[in-house]
Amino acid sequence: MSIESPRAAAWKKLPLKERYALLTRDLDWEPSYIDREQLYPFTRYEGIKVHDWDGWQDPFRLTVDAYCKYQAEKDRRLYAVLDGFAQGQGHLTLSDASYLNSIKLFIQGVTPLEYAAHRHFAFLARHLEGPGPRFAALCQSIDELRHTQTQIHTISNYNKYYSGFHSWSKMHDRVWYLAIPKSFFDDAMSAGPFEFLIAISFSFEYLLTNLLFVPFMSGASFNGDTPTMSFGFSAQSDESRHMTLGLEAIKFLLEQDEDNVPIIQDWVDKWFWRAYRLSGLVAAMMDYMLPKPVMSWKEAFELYFEDQMLGGLFPDLDFYGIRPPRHVDDAIAEKEHLSHQVYKILHNFSSVAAFTTKTPDHVHLDWLSEQYPGTFDIYYRPTWEKHQRIEAGGGRMFVRGLPQQCQVCQLAISFTEQDDRRKISFRRSEFRGETFHTCSDGCKWIFDREPEKYVQAWLPVHQILKGDCGGPAIPDVLAWYGIQTGDNGEYNGSPDEQFWRAWHDPSLRHGE
Repeated sequence: MSIESPRAAAWKKLPLKERYALLTRDLDWEPSYIDREQLYPFTRYEGIKVHDWDGWQDPFRLTVDAYCKYQAEKDRRLYAVLDGFAQGQGHLTLSDASYLNSIKLFIQGVTPLEYAAHRHFAFLARHLEGPGPRFAALCQSIDELRHTQTQIHTISNYNKYYSGFHSWSKMHDRVWYLAIPKSFFDDAMSAGPFEFLIAISFSFEYLLTNLLFVPFMSGASFNGDTPTMSFGFSAQSDESRHMTLGLEAIKFLLEQDEDNVPIIQDWVDKWFWRAYRLSGLVAAMMDYMLPKPVMSWKEAFELYFEDQMLGGLFPDLDFYGIRPPRHVDDAIAEKEHLSHQVYKILHNFSSVAAFTTKTPDHVHLDWLSEQYPGTFDIYYRPTWEKHQRIEAGGGRMFVRGLPQQCQVCQLAISFTEQDDRRKISFRRSEFRGETFHTCSDGCKWIFDREPEKYVQAWLPVHQILKGDCGGPAIPDVLAWYGIQTGDNGEYNGSPDEQFWRAWHDPSLRHGE
């Protein structure tokens, strides 16, 4: 019979739940020389009432050491894929070099958002009053920084061979189409902490991240880009945790006080539409920028929003008094049109972008006709066939003027009315004697709700006309953007296309 020593008993392994509590909740303390309102100054001015911070439930009971081991194992698997792809000249096995224009848009528009999320969740990890949500925010902050790093490391391999991958963080702050994602996060980060949680942990994660990190990453795999597929699926396990935390955040706030319900409903309404408008860039990437498309935007929207959110999530939230977002019917009606209208903007103005575009060929047009049988051939195929005729005659159409931007989402005002798809949707609002323009009922509602905030929007077109973007001429603006020769314009004949052809055609490579 063996007798357990006191020392061995002291080192007995604790149950996971108790160990988690000791390493997270039990590290909290009561302030002694200042009051809690001074220690946590940001959790009251939004009108949200929290009576019991210990009511926060942690969906994933991960301690820091367990979290780091889990992430380290994922990193080992990811970097093995990256190393093998780089050493095997995997960039030559892509479906086509034109595919990489979607990845240029990704690193310019999405990767900086990951870093912005890292910074602001670190802020919440300090300023949320309860230890449970503070620890959740800390883990998400670390997640977002890891996503930033893995995306940079993955995509840097393409920078060795192709144009447009340099200066992406500088471009994010300056280039006109990147004001769309940047304004979204600037809007969220300049809100209060609870609105930020609804904006990012709920609306952004559930709507945009699902549509980006699942169907688009499947498209990356289908086009031979295993590194991007790998970092996407590596991140998606984190995004699933983020979505769960977002759901816990909204339920926690709703359960704390019934006065929170109308405040949160307004935020759900606002941030659904903001995330939906931003998702227009993802729609264009999926339908037009993948040489081998795997799922249309319409299919993805129906599956990940209509079925999973409207059919599953919002019926659960109805228990708390939360209804589906305002203007959701407008988004559903627009699923037949969003990708085509956004890509047309990018195609028209790619001469001042940091990627190239091309007119879809007949095979691609036929695929789009199959995916959008009731609308594409009527509204969009004739336009693309007109472009094909222009290019067959040696031309290429770029719009040389400056588009009018929506004051809220900052997309070019080029969407169409719900009841007349041949008429541009255009809304006006008056504030302090000035007129402001928006692209839709959703954006107008957001502007009219907080006009003091949106009149301050940094609209690239306005800044160019003011002379604040390098100078009055297009070359001046492109230089200020950081865009170099070969980064933009038409794909056919571009350096990327020429290198791609030479690498795959020995006669071109040897100058024959």
